[in-house]
Amino acid sequence: MLNKNEARQRRGRKTRARIAQQKAVRLAIHRTNLHIYAQVISADGSTVLASASTLEAELRKELAHGGNTAAAAAVGKRIAEKAKSAGVTSVAFDRSGNKYHGRIKALADAARENGLQF
Repeated sequence: MLNKNEARQRRGRKTRARIAQQKAVRLAIHRTNLHIYAQVISADGSTVLASASTLEAELRKELAHGGNTAAAAAVGKRIAEKAKSAGVTSVAFDRSGNKYHGRIKALADAARENGLQF
């Protein structure tokens, strides 16, 4: 019997395997209770092309708390801007086995609104 975290990691591994098979640039999300992190990773998985998180000084000034949907939306907007400046417009969304709702959904929606396609 898998516990909650092991089950999430298993779902994440399956997603990453599928994205690797497609040879797509991926938008990987990592979520903790206090912060949310996003990285755009090259198709071969060797290079981080862009990254954004609630730990960045500019975002910390704007946000009162890094663990809510407003913070996730700000990170989504920022990662989309950084990805576009790095020449990436289309990505595969790697939610790391997390459910697509709440902060994960807010980040994804903000990234889509700001020009990332997935």
